[in-house]
Amino acid sequence: MSRISVRGFAVASATAVTTVGAVVGVAAGGTPAADDNNFEAAAADTTLLADIPAGQQAQVQTASLTQQADAQASAADAAAKKSAEESARLQAAKDAKSKKQAAEDRVEAERKAEQAKKEAAERASRSSVRDASSFSAQGSYSVADVKAMARQMVPADQFQCFSNIVNHESTWNYRATNPSSGAYGLMQALPGHKMSSAGADWQTNPATQIKWGLSYMDGRYGSPCGAWSFWQANNWY
Repeated sequence: MSRISVRGFAVASATAVTTVGAVVGVAAGGTPAADDNNFEAAAADTTLLADIPAGQQAQVQTASLTQQADAQASAADAAAKKSAEESARLQAAKDAKSKKQAAEDRVEAERKAEQAKKEAAERASRSSVRDASSFSAQGSYSVADVKAMARQMVPADQFQCFSNIVNHESTWNYRATNPSSGAYGLMQALPGHKMSSAGADWQTNPATQIKWGLSYMDGRYGSPCGAWSFWQANNWY
């Protein structure tokens, strides 16, 4: 029921009560509380529920329901929009995480591929080197002879590092001896007889010394270049 309808109903009810009281008073021989003119005037100023057309009452009620429905629809739209925005935010975060992971996986795959390529190249380089036993023994060897042996025995990517160490230790003299310490040979092994693990001719065969030097550098420093890095920092290896 609309606001006007309630007011009209209340006024109509009050009027009806007043009217009934007046009739009863007259019937009892009493004096009415208000004369007929006043009653008629009060009645004339009163808006009764019955006086509002039925169509307008329906319009008022329909407008109220429409407002309620609009408010509920607006609230539902706001909730749906908020839910959609939250879903979009979560999906964007998920997509960003997936892209980041894919990029990290790609970088890791490239790193592994590069490492595998490098290792394959090292294996190929090592497989192409000659063993000490493949060289024929000679009575003596020049520096050029010793360097030529080293180039054929040391992997190409490690030769310069190996050469740097030998040049500093013995200037490529396979018979070099340190009179104070007893260090001997190309790598100045100390004591010199440690090189016997590579061959009994360690004193006279530079190929045997090169073989021992490679084994020592690989075992202790991972490679001749690893040994050279240590040598640069400490002036010994």
